[in-house]
Amino acid sequence: MLSGKKVLLIVAGGIAAYKALELIRLLRRDGCAVTCVLTENGAQFVTPLSLQALSESHVYTNLFSLTDESEMGHIQLSRAADLVVVAPATAHVLARMAAGFADDLATTLLLATDKPVLVAPAMNVRMWRHAATVANMALLTQRGVQIVGPDEGIMACNEFGPGRLAEPPAILDAIRALLQPATLLAGRHALVTSGPTHEPIDPVRYIANRSSGRQGHAIAQALAKSGARVTLVTGPVDLADPGGLRVVHVETAAQMLAACEAALPADIAVCAAAVADWRVAEAAGHKIKKTAGAATPALSLVPNPDILATLSRAGPARPRLVVGFAAETDDLLPHAVAKRARKGCDWILANDVSAGSGIMGGEENQVHLVTEQGVEDWPRLTKTAVAQRLVDRIVAVFA
Repeated sequence: MLSGKKVLLIVAGGIAAYKALELIRLLRRDGCAVTCVLTENGAQFVTPLSLQALSESHVYTNLFSLTDESEMGHIQLSRAADLVVVAPATAHVLARMAAGFADDLATTLLLATDKPVLVAPAMNVRMWRHAATVANMALLTQRGVQIVGPDEGIMACNEFGPGRLAEPPAILDAIRALLQPATLLAGRHALVTSGPTHEPIDPVRYIANRSSGRQGHAIAQALAKSGARVTLVTGPVDLADPGGLRVVHVETAAQMLAACEAALPADIAVCAAAVADWRVAEAAGHKIKKTAGAATPALSLVPNPDILATLSRAGPARPRLVVGFAAETDDLLPHAVAKRARKGCDWILANDVSAGSGIMGGEENQVHLVTEQGVEDWPRLTKTAVAQRLVDRIVAVFA
């Protein structure tokens, strides 16, 4: 519950602004006081009256309002809350935040606040993936701005991809995590790997797989919300870096192993990355050309280092709990049980990634937890819910 907590909610201009109404309702039901700031563009989608009716508080819209300034100046407004939330956070607002603009009430408050800031991005998929937005998000993350979402799905413009505003319950969870930081894993260091690896063939080609990194990133976020100090080692993914934890970006399996070893010691290791099993023995230093009549080039492959087995190896640097994944297309449980024994890890999360499962690269997952005690079947859940369920089990180990 958020009883006694105060949130300053900035509602920017986007079709997703209507979801801010549901977010206010959830916050108020949780006992949280909500003060709303509505931008000029946001007022094209929702009205001040709607926000005021649900928040039961005055709605601020104008930087130069004599009445608002006399009642509560914008500097005081920026600091009276426990948390500033921007939902939806449009590409325009994020760009102005990154540049440090203060040309309206919303950006002035964001520049003047001394409280944590949480943004919930919402925009067209092409805008989200644009290099400018990627750079702005990286800069805001470095400055400590927290991020929730965006989700993937159909847009109002009928395009599909990441850019949808996170659902209000997910934003509420992120707010709770910031205002009521959990201490269940306080003092514990968790190492998480995520995403695919890219093994170069030549300067422009590589061996890879379909991993999106969503499950690994969700696990890292859930561990951080439980109070752990988290190091996330991620291969190339189309996801924003989670806030509140250390992120190390790598390309290859060898780089991922080196980053994991550099992050030790750790109490917990969760190897969720889909690491390529093989790499090209000697990647070409130039682009391999296709020449008419020439023989098809043969690739000489060698095994990549086994990160899960290395972290599971007995010794003083071994984490107390090592968790791996087994992504299989057939004989799921026999392969997973054998993998746990072969790698020497404590737990394996087995999931079926066969064609049609929608698991690899999708929003949901269905796993089976394989431990020394046996196999525990979990229902199909969102990857966020799988992450939280796993962290709940991890917490029990360290309780």
